[in-house]
Amino acid sequence: MTEMEGLEGTGETEKPRHRPFLIGVSGGTASGKSTVCAKIMELLGQHKVDHRQRKVAIISQDCFYNVLTPDQKAKALKGQYNFDHPEAFDNELMYKTLKDIAEGKAVEVPTYDFVTHSRLEERITFYPADVVLFEGILVFYPQKIREMFHMKLFVDTDSDVRLSRRVLRDMNRGRDLEQILNQYTTFVKPAFEEFCLPTKKYADVIIPRGVDNMVAINLIVQHIQDILNGDICKWQRGNINGRGYKRVTSEQGDLQNGSTNPPIKRVLLEPSSRPH
Repeated sequence: MTEMEGLEGTGETEKPRHRPFLIGVSGGTASGKSTVCAKIMELLGQHKVDHRQRKVAIISQDCFYNVLTPDQKAKALKGQYNFDHPEAFDNELMYKTLKDIAEGKAVEVPTYDFVTHSRLEERITFYPADVVLFEGILVFYPQKIREMFHMKLFVDTDSDVRLSRRVLRDMNRGRDLEQILNQYTTFVKPAFEEFCLPTKKYADVIIPRGVDNMVAINLIVQHIQDILNGDICKWQRGNINGRGYKRVTSEQGDLQNGSTNPPIKRVLLEPSSRPH
């Protein structure tokens, strides 16, 4: 008897897929989102695990930039294209990918060349994981994507620090300083204030100073570790489109774990997380 025939005898057609705990990580450009995610992976011991076996995975919104037209690419090469606007992203592909991830499927994610501003033919396969960190400047902006996350983190870093990091990063990509600063004042800063910063109110946890705030990161790592140790099963009862998922806040997690510790969000809201 085959495995499928055995399932048919029990009225089942296939093995239920494992549904992961989705964590959105947002913040301004060069705020340290990817560094925070990498540090979480490292502290969980997942950074050296084979991609097929990882319990925690990271996906970047940067992979989902739209394919540019020749005119848009010409502007991008001159620093005259707004990559920080919501319309710069392929939001439908991003939603479909997240939906597949939420259903426990392996997904293929595009790769993007930031030097030539092109989506490459190569794709990266992400295998089902228990926890998925999805990071990007505008991951909380589209409502249908925002509502898929069980937990939302906002990395809150001083604007001067973010600018200095962006300058160094873009110069390493071969761009000149004048173009970088002009792009920042024309597009990046206004887009941050109009589109990214307002989504801070949706965050369950705010991380001031990014990866330098190890108190915050250790608390989040412990929370994820609790999920990996068994609490994840409590989040598998939601429906596929994400709206029916039980959402986590620090208070919900603590109550369900029987903990008497203060909610994480209250612990992390330090004075340095004041509005810009």
